[in-house]
Amino acid sequence: MNRTEDRLLVARLQARDETAVHELAERYGSRIYQLALRQMKNREDAEEVTQDVLMKVYRKIGAFRGDSALSSWIYRITFNTAMSRLRTAKLARAAQQLERNRDGEDEQQRTPRQPADWSSMPDEELLRAQLRRAVVAAIQELPEIYRVPVVLRDIEGLSTEEASSRLHVKDQTLKSRLHRGRLMLRERLQAFTDGLSLHRQTPAYSA
Repeated sequence: MNRTEDRLLVARLQARDETAVHELAERYGSRIYQLALRQMKNREDAEEVTQDVLMKVYRKIGAFRGDSALSSWIYRITFNTAMSRLRTAKLARAAQQLERNRDGEDEQQRTPRQPADWSSMPDEELLRAQLRRAVVAAIQELPEIYRVPVVLRDIEGLSTEEASSRLHVKDQTLKSRLHRGRLMLRERLQAFTDGLSLHRQTPAYSA
């Protein structure tokens, strides 16, 4: 695949030529999927990342200036999309487990929980404490129709088939709700995940 073919494809995408979207998927879909699969370690998630990336490329093609190869630009979008999805799922699972642990402690102690004193906490610990609370709050704020698929797939680790069976919906319906729920969760956590990128040495949350 040469630069001339890529330039023609970019021009058609920028002109919103619908046939160019199919060509984009034919040219790059398999490579996007393979990269996503290496990161996600899961075919279903890799397929969802692939669809996300193709849509992002189409929506953001106006920002592509040709300073690098189209394949390199798509590679970066794929990697960032996969890392964002992994980070959001990991934070959600960690926050959910933290809340379960706290609930267990409260059940044993039966004492009112005192407000946390963060005044003397190191910046790293403070960030993580704030992040856990933000993740839990963000999950709880999701509409139930989207929250339940996120919890079943990303926290409890159920497959698409298992989750759709439990909810008595079709697999495609489950995938659609899960995708929407993840996007909503990602938007709510954007400020925190941006801050997290500056603290990549944190073992518990490193991507």
